[in-house]
Amino acid sequence: MNTIFALRLFFLLSIIHFFSCANENTELSIDAYRETRTISYNNINVDVVIDKPALNEVDVLLVFHGTVLYDLNLMTAANTTLDKFKSVLDRNDMMIVSVAYPQENILLGDSIIQCEAALLWLKNKASQELGITVNKILLAGHSQGGYMVTRLNTMHQTNGVIANAPGPINLVYRCQLEENDQVQSSVTCSNLKDSYGTTADNPNAYFQRSLLNFTNDFKSDILFVQGLDDSPIQMNLWPTFKQEVISCSTCQNRQFVEIPGGGHVSLFESLTAKTEFNNFINSH
Repeated sequence: MNTIFALRLFFLLSIIHFFSCANENTELSIDAYRETRTISYNNINVDVVIDKPALNEVDVLLVFHGTVLYDLNLMTAANTTLDKFKSVLDRNDMMIVSVAYPQENILLGDSIIQCEAALLWLKNKASQELGITVNKILLAGHSQGGYMVTRLNTMHQTNGVIANAPGPINLVYRCQLEENDQVQSSVTCSNLKDSYGTTADNPNAYFQRSLLNFTNDFKSDILFVQGLDDSPIQMNLWPTFKQEVISCSTCQNRQFVEIPGGGHVSLFESLTAKTEFNNFINSH
């Protein structure tokens, strides 16, 4: 009887030791990494770059690059954008996911479906697929990426949104300047002209894709950063956009940080902008 009892005790202790070691090994395997992967949500695929700290529970900053003429440069843009936001982020415990949303041969604004898919994947599938726990989700974008996160803020709630120099603000104005040879032509306006005719032919089609069309129904608090020495087109339109956002009666809190003398990349160069960026993230 004593022998049987001893064997049972030995077996029980062995099991306890095994699971103890397994848990210990699991904890030790929580590694930091940076990887590129293709994610999918509702049959929409998009490439992302994931920069994960050595934690199994993380808040996430989902970031979006600016204009890219050729899709072969998307991954470079996504990595550069990730590095830029990481350089101004004071926290080292957040995971950053950079979305390489497509732009070549696509009308401006149409790639919102890939941007939305990345956000919904992060909300609903990332924890399981990455083997981690995703807690808070904040969005951040630069230039056209700022346009994308502002649009996403009219579609889905997150823990907060940051947009640096978002645009294009008004495509009717911008593309009309190109049509009149007052500024250099762009692929963006050329593609719209091929699809809709001139701004005089179909101004509504141009306006519907403009940032000015997305100044209501913000689901989450949003911080706008704008250098006041940006391009003349941006500066001409910025006061109108700002006033439209301020006047919104169906929005969560809106905050503006304007940088005198700052250019298009003020968020990444201005100490004031960097401080407000981190204050916003830490307060949300």
